[in-house]
Amino acid sequence: MRATTSAEIRAKGLNRERWNAFLRKYAIVLIFLGMVVLLSILSDAFLAPRNLVNVVRQISVMGLLAIGVTMVIITTGIDLSLGSVLALAAVVAASLAQRSDWREVKYPGLDVPLIVPIVAALAIGLLCGTINGSLVAKFKIPPFIATLGMMTVARGFALIYSDRPISGLKDSYNFIGQGELLQIFPVAGQRPLGIPIPVLILAAAAIAAHVMLTSTRFGRYIYAIGGNEQAARISGVNIDRVKISVYALSGLLAGLAGLVLSSRIGSGQPGLAVGYELDAIAAAVIGGTSLSGGIGTIWGTIVGALIIGVLNNGLDLLNVSAYWQTIVKGSIIVIAVIIDTRKNR
Repeated sequence: MRATTSAEIRAKGLNRERWNAFLRKYAIVLIFLGMVVLLSILSDAFLAPRNLVNVVRQISVMGLLAIGVTMVIITTGIDLSLGSVLALAAVVAASLAQRSDWREVKYPGLDVPLIVPIVAALAIGLLCGTINGSLVAKFKIPPFIATLGMMTVARGFALIYSDRPISGLKDSYNFIGQGELLQIFPVAGQRPLGIPIPVLILAAAAIAAHVMLTSTRFGRYIYAIGGNEQAARISGVNIDRVKISVYALSGLLAGLAGLVLSSRIGSGQPGLAVGYELDAIAAAVIGGTSLSGGIGTIWGTIVGALIIGVLNNGLDLLNVSAYWQTIVKGSIIVIAVIIDTRKNR
């Protein structure tokens, strides 16, 4: 029997290392594909074009929040205020987008261009995020506490601004969340389905964030701070400026998510998005973003959001109780964190 040579041993070790690297990078994609195959077997309705379009439409809001919180987590931070900032931006934008002839218009006689509620939502998100970043960077308040405070304050302002849903929105505003482009998905006996506007917005935000993280100096600074903040400081990185900017971007995306969600449901409600920040954090962690900082990708976060969206949709189609759905989702989050901890160790 021929003895194994040292070259063969090295080749086997190299192949094993390549396989392990492939699994570390693409395991989340394989899991997602496995879920799709399993749900398509268990439910005939899952692969229906209308259902698939609804899934990607529904994850658009969570995806926008998840992109922002991914950048925050990479710097070893956290943002618990996303849902409340979304709600505040939604009610303000909706109040500016009401039809002037609506019976319960908040500002009678006010008829502003569409750009005004859009800018208002983005400005509110940017302001709240900048405050979060300043509290963390300048006042050295732990991110958990700073964003927890903003979560309460923003929700309070949303309730003060409007203690009831704001409806009667303009069609041009509702088109942002309800409209479709490029009707290319055929449906038997119905008009073809198009690509939802919220999905296009999510795709644009994801591409921009991916390019920023992978191809710009600012993106390298974000990873450097998460990897070793002290080393990044010694290297000349302005830690405070980068952290404030990251939280500001997270807030900006929360404002954009508020705009999308309010236009999708045709109403701005102060109680919107309760718990959305937890789903966004879960999507980021499931997608491979390390809670220890320094590790994370936008494409992984999007896959994580798709996993949560497909899981919710599949369990609904299978008539699984909402209580069991929360248990399943929580278990997946815990498993993802355990895997992340073991990998970092």
